[in-house]
Parts: sequence; C-alpha cells; structure tokens
Amino acid sequence: MSVGGKKLEAMYESIKKEIPYKPEIGIVLGSGLGDILNSIKVDKIIPYTSIDGFPKSTAPDHKGQYLFAYINDVPCVLMQGRVHYYEGYDIQTVVVPQRLMALMGIKKAILTNAAGGMASGFSVGDIMMITDHISSFIPSPLRGENIDELGVRFPDMTHVYSKELCSIARSVAAKCKLDLKEGIYVQLSGPQFETPAEINFYKSLGWGACGMSTVVEAIALRHANVEVLGFSLITNMAAGLSSALLDGTDVVEVASKRGSVFSSYIMSLVGAIKG
Repeated sequence: MSVGGKKLEAMYESIKKEIPYKPEIGIVLGSGLGDILNSIKVDKIIPYTSIDGFPKSTAPDHKGQYLFAYINDVPCVLMQGRVHYYEGYDIQTVVVPQRLMALMGIKKAILTNAAGGMASGFSVGDIMMITDHISSFIPSPLRGENIDELGVRFPDMTHVYSKELCSIARSVAAKCKLDLKEGIYVQLSGPQFETPAEINFYKSLGWGACGMSTVVEAIALRHANVEVLGFSLITNMAAGLSSALLDGTDVVEVASKRGSVFSSYIMSLVGAIKG
C-alpha cells in the first residue's frame, strides 16, 4: 500500500504537537553513527510505532524512532533506523520517514549508510562522500500521483547532492584530518549481496560503492526541495574484491570500530553547515 499526500499529512498532524521545535537539519543514522548519541542530549523521542500507518523498521540494529536534539546549537531531527525496500514495502512507503522530516521543516539533510566499496583505492573503514548516485535498479519513490504540497511533478536531479554542502564537507574533513573519499553510490534492491559478476560490471562503470538504501531517500528529499549530503561507511569490499565471503555481521563490527570518527565528523559538519 502506497502512502499518498493525505496519509502523510495525517501522520504529521498526529505527532505535530509532540515535536519540541522546528528542526533545521535532518540526519539519517546509518550503521556507524550510533556513537553520536553518546555526545548529545536528546530532548524528545518519537517511536515510529506511535505513528499510525508508519512503516515498521525491521532491519537489524535499526531501532525505529525520531530523536530531537541540538547538535552544535543546531536544532536537528535524527532518524535512528530507516526503512528498506527489501523489507517488502512499496517504494513510496520506504521514503515516508524522510518526507515527514520535510514536513517538519528541515532545509538540509545528511544521509548515511553502510556500503560495499568498489572503487580502486578504497579500504574497509573508509568514509565516502556521495557525489552522485545511480537509481536505475529500483523504482522511483515519486511514482504515482504527485504530492504537490511537497514538490513538482518532474523535479530536476542534476545536483541531488548539494555542491555547496559537499564543499563544506571537504573543508571540515581537512580540518578533522579525515581522508574523505568521494564517489558514485548505487542503490540495489537486496537483501542478498551482489555477485562478483555484478560488482565487476558496476566497478567497470566507475561507481564507488553500493548498498540497499539512501538513493530513494535523496530523491524524495530533493523533490521536497531539501538540500542533501550523503556518506557511506565502507564496511566491506564488495563481492569478489576480497577473499572473504560477505556477512552482515561485518557491517556491525566495522561500524563499531569507526563509529566515533564518523560521528565526530558529522557533528563538526552540522556546526559548519549552520555557520
């Protein structure tokens, strides 16, 4: 069942009074960003389960709740847990959490994920800034009747990831002495990992990393005129690029090791964006 404008508005109205302040930046906490919660004071938690009609997040390590907090004096809303296409939802339902953040009033969003690295020179533990994406392997979240309250029928996607915000991200990385990688990210349907043949094909086209989220979220947010930044934590090298078999536990292990670095960078980035 897809979620149209009326259902989305009803969800927003049901939690409107619980939102403590108008957030300026929305952050999706992918794997590796849990440590950020150790450094901020959360003012309000709204569980997804308390929102009638809201999709349930079933992926491991995804708690499923909105967190409201100030980060470097910037009012933010954080998503602790996202919804994936592989969980069985239609694509319009997958982006409900991000569209709700747009209705809350965010003007900028930082999307993060765990991903498989493909580009030459990438290593496990690297952080890649997403400079562009490939959405050809999944349906568009804008299919069906357009939600005019959010955006136009045919939104431009020339600069999905804000050039200005990417420039700020590079500057902050340099100040933090972070070796920030850059590349194109492709979202695939999952939940199975890719085959070596598929990865060789993607790699030959010059793509940097692959995963099972983020792209449709970025599309939905740009449709709503929200500026977007995206980052991938490289938690494994993609299939066939190392001798190891792929295992979901690798994601958690690498994320825990790099979480503090990743979180510190994102917090500094929020302050720089506001400044």
